[in-house]
Amino acid sequence: MITKSKSIMSLKQLTLLLLIILSTKTFGQTKQQDLRLSILRKNIVGHDFVFKTEENTTTHLKYLGILRSKKGDIYKVMNSIWLWGQAHRATSRILIFNGNNQYLGNYYLAVTDDLPSFIKDNELVFINDAKDNDCDLKSITRINFNNGLPNKFFRKCRGDSGDFYSFDSE
Repeated sequence: MITKSKSIMSLKQLTLLLLIILSTKTFGQTKQQDLRLSILRKNIVGHDFVFKTEENTTTHLKYLGILRSKKGDIYKVMNSIWLWGQAHRATSRILIFNGNNQYLGNYYLAVTDDLPSFIKDNELVFINDAKDNDCDLKSITRINFNNGLPNKFFRKCRGDSGDFYSFDSE
């Protein structure tokens, strides 16, 4: 009987722990969603908004504007850099929303230098940064959304080298 009581107590404790973890994760996601929506509603193109979301955690969001497909689909594009941990590791993404500010998914990028610079002529434009000595500064990547949201794209660095990035609808 004692072992059964201990196992029931352990099960209750485990259940409580799981609920706490899940609620924290959901709260964190909700907070991120709220931050993103507030930036979309402000509709300020090119401004870097910085939020300290937790201890040792900072979120940078930059709204780049709207891209349209030939069919009339609207894609709102936002850069996201999430700096976390004491060493400030970075997670970089291009966030994609529809015309109603509903999150569609993202392109997860290897480094922050690979984020797009701006939108021009219905293209997402990537300019290589002077700080990145490996990439050719004259090499520019342009991603066209005329045929809709690309499943993947190639981000040029130097010559034929660069990185492929895929869309994730999570």
